[in-house]
Amino acid sequence: MFTWRVPSGRRRCGEIDPARTLEEIHARYQYEDFMGFLMAYKWVNLHLTEPAHYALITRRLIEDLVRQGVVYAEIIVSVGVMLWRKQEFAPIFDAIATEAERGAIPVRFSFDAARQFGVELAERVAELAVAARGRGVVGFGIGGDEAHSSILGFRGAFEYAKKNGLHLNPHAGEVLGPQSVWEALECGAERIGHGIRSFDDPVLVAHLRDRQIPLEVSISSNVCTGAVAALAAHPVRRLYDAGVPVVLNTDDPPMFHTTLLREYQIAKDEFGFSEEELRYTAAQSLRFGYEDVS
Repeated sequence: MFTWRVPSGRRRCGEIDPARTLEEIHARYQYEDFMGFLMAYKWVNLHLTEPAHYALITRRLIEDLVRQGVVYAEIIVSVGVMLWRKQEFAPIFDAIATEAERGAIPVRFSFDAARQFGVELAERVAELAVAARGRGVVGFGIGGDEAHSSILGFRGAFEYAKKNGLHLNPHAGEVLGPQSVWEALECGAERIGHGIRSFDDPVLVAHLRDRQIPLEVSISSNVCTGAVAALAAHPVRRLYDAGVPVVLNTDDPPMFHTTLLREYQIAKDEFGFSEEELRYTAAQSLRFGYEDVS
């Protein structure tokens, strides 16, 4: 299944910095919109100061996935944030990759840049992703503040990553409309992170359906960040019924108070997905993964 993001985790934050109370940590994980999420995410990141911290959260994440019955994971690594913080990338990713190699399931990585940090930094993330292909890196994407700038300005980073054998899975159509998704597709996107606003454009819906371009849908994330006004307004059911390939994901599980199993339960309880439909969705997540784990 995909995707999860490193770093994250209320329990992990407490392990790394025992001086933080559970009340303080809990309060930091409360927000009302996407910018609030970014500020909370920044706060968590500031506690990750050495490779051992990244090793710990990777180990705990994989343990959680195994307990949920996950058989394959593609983890988004926020390399853009590391570079923005001027952290030394090589020992950090070595710690992450080493933990993944010790894990009980196959794990691959997608390196993520952030729009708000600019083109130059994104190009550096793409270079690092290509250089780390031998340690399980299979993808490159751009997330962050979707409203900050058009993804078309990052076309060079995408072209470099694709030319050197990486898959492309940027975030788009999360808080902005269908045009954001069209622009991601113009940059070569093979999967779309979120993409829920695609439903506002019937032509785009047909394009995603006919070209079998999957949307990585994270229901709880979209509710918590205000990308949808309420759970009942989420378009996951309508996208699925329209034939768009939909795969369920968690985004940042602790930050959105969820697990992958809970996302499947929400799809069943709130949107009427049948057991057969959920099995099909799970199979789709493996079909559209970047590694053959059949």
